[in-house]
Amino acid sequence: MKLKIPKPISAGIILSYKCSSQCKHCLYYSSPLWKGDWMEEELLTETLEILSTLVKRSSFLSFNYGVHLSGGEPFLNFELLLKAVKIAKKLKISPILVETNAVWCLREDLSLEKLRTLKEVGLDGILISVNPFLLEYVPFKRTKLAIDCASRIFSEGVLIYQEVFYHEFKRLNIEETLPLKNYLEKSGYGLYFAELLPMGRACYELSFLFKKYPPEVFFGKNCKAELLSPYHVHVDNYGNYLTGFCAGLSLGHITELKSLVEEGINLKKKPLLDLLLQDIKLFYQMAVKEFGYQPPEEGFISKCHLCLDIRRFLVSKGANFQELVPKEYYQVS
Repeated sequence: MKLKIPKPISAGIILSYKCSSQCKHCLYYSSPLWKGDWMEEELLTETLEILSTLVKRSSFLSFNYGVHLSGGEPFLNFELLLKAVKIAKKLKISPILVETNAVWCLREDLSLEKLRTLKEVGLDGILISVNPFLLEYVPFKRTKLAIDCASRIFSEGVLIYQEVFYHEFKRLNIEETLPLKNYLEKSGYGLYFAELLPMGRACYELSFLFKKYPPEVFFGKNCKAELLSPYHVHVDNYGNYLTGFCAGLSLGHITELKSLVEEGINLKKKPLLDLLLQDIKLFYQMAVKEFGYQPPEEGFISKCHLCLDIRRFLVSKGANFQELVPKEYYQVS
């Protein structure tokens, strides 16, 4: 059986999973513990060439169109980031965005120089992350400097995610880093406005924020909407094609994308995808029967948590499924 997937409308390129931070809510388990393994220039060029024929172009600055450059933290390898923007511009991709945690913003003159250089070669805008989880690692004064410098270079081409926290941190006169516990003690509304997806590292580091359920609660649900989403797909530095924020679960290699769109995925070669497209119950039963999986007594915060826990278990048992890549995703903390 083959499953055709929709062509992507917007896409992100994970230049590396390596990051200066180890945020508790990170979908991609990014951290300083990852090897750099930055995307090779040949793969980067091929990836952008393929995406340029598929993604939707727009003059509107949004992550729902064009291509955004991401990580990890893409500014940790500025030369590669610069090359990516140049290639994307040459291919007439629009918009071209980059997202960052602003850890690199130490000096005003150097920050302005980097941003000006990126704009000159074709970058349309920048998204700067601001949230209580990142605040544990990045001094807020660097975030403010990044936003100030970016506003001077890109004017309206600056997205602050999430702006509500930017204004709150300013109101609280925060300048340095702040542990999450201390932030919650100081804040008037805590995590109420946090756009927190119950996926990735949040399933384990922030599970105390959610009610937990036994596996059976999620039986009858599938992952079709996530796996077939054409918005905000990602290609990682190894060329894995990821959809629906489902890190560690690849539909195939980017070089196969045209074939996957036109001819479809051979689900016989991707049995885990086949099960998840039908019912997570089938995925769970396979893991129990064939690998001896036992769910934790405390339960799960979401179907994504259940799926991730099973996938982590399968990798720990040496299960060799093409979909479960990169393996490092399941091995870093």
